[in-house]
Amino acid sequence: MSRDHGIETVVASDFAEDYVRGAQQKGFCAVACDEEWIPFGSEVFDLIIAEHSLHWTNDLPGSLIQLRRCLEPDGLFLASLFGGATLHELRDCLVEAESTVLGGITPRVSPFIDVRDAGNLLLRAGFALPVADTDLIVCEFDSLESLFNDLRRMGETNAIQERTRGLTTNRLFSAAEEIYRDRHCSKSGQLLATFEIVTLTAWSPSDSQQKPLAPGSAQNRLSDALGSDEKPL
Repeated sequence: MSRDHGIETVVASDFAEDYVRGAQQKGFCAVACDEEWIPFGSEVFDLIIAEHSLHWTNDLPGSLIQLRRCLEPDGLFLASLFGGATLHELRDCLVEAESTVLGGITPRVSPFIDVRDAGNLLLRAGFALPVADTDLIVCEFDSLESLFNDLRRMGETNAIQERTRGLTTNRLFSAAEEIYRDRHCSKSGQLLATFEIVTLTAWSPSDSQQKPLAPGSAQNRLSDALGSDEKPL
């Protein structure tokens, strides 16, 4: 960015080559790349935004380390990705239906990060001042088919390598929808589906950043600041 905080250069990247070609045709600087093999050099950006892409990586800690290295000192990293509570209703119903109908289960919903682990991953990657927050969004759908259609349009279908490759019987999805309506249904008869959005905020380390004082170095009492009496434990 320039000194008056105006944006000088924006570089977009995506795994989908068609998206990148379309962006380039519109005059944008765009690069096709995989989040696990980031092609940019060290300390080249002062801001990196990763919007709903990192939950697709097989090696999230490795991707975060690469992204941190791309940031200038005191550069800002912002990311959003689906969290562990995402589609928990669908997961539970498919597991029970598959156990009943087929006598076994196969992975059908991709794994997601737990917000409790997100801050630790940022620290592990070398970021400073990490913050992980979460929002729950509950959507309503007429049927499982409607939910599946929305997931396809979002590009969020099952990408697990060990998933079943054979045809799935309609009995399975009928059983899953029956369980779904019994357990996760609104008063109006709609199926409820939860999407957890985990937001990550962190900075590339810099000597100019505030740092915590050493334990025991405080010179003022908290009780004085609060105007209360201190009671020893």
